[in-house]
Amino acid sequence: MNARVMTIGHLARETGTNVETVRFYEKSGLLPKPTRTEGNYRSYDRAHLNRLSFIRRARDLGFSLDQIRTLLALSDDGDRSCLAVDEIAKEHRLEVERKIADLQSLKKELDRMIDQCGHGVVADCRIIESLSPYDS
Repeated sequence: MNARVMTIGHLARETGTNVETVRFYEKSGLLPKPTRTEGNYRSYDRAHLNRLSFIRRARDLGFSLDQIRTLLALSDDGDRSCLAVDEIAKEHRLEVERKIADLQSLKKELDRMIDQCGHGVVADCRIIESLSPYDS
């Protein structure tokens, strides 16, 4: 392991993470608490960098914090079957597919509203009319 020590700012820059987010991940237990220098500054190492990079990549893929917590626990036990990891990924893929279907339905509704637009005045706008909960 590289003995290189990093400040929270350096760790944040290396991973493209906000400093406050690093602190949040520490408080939530996703990232282990770092050692402290004599001046009481946080001191991070390569293991923190790797773990935070893992968290960032998982967040970029849309995994929830609970899913990431489980994935991290599983990744810490290298001899374990990856079946549980596969199940989490499949569950997440289903969530993504549901969101895509919802977005496609939303797009169709917006297309319908836009297609009804007569390009007249706002008082006669079909889009405004379809958004209004009450008849004018």
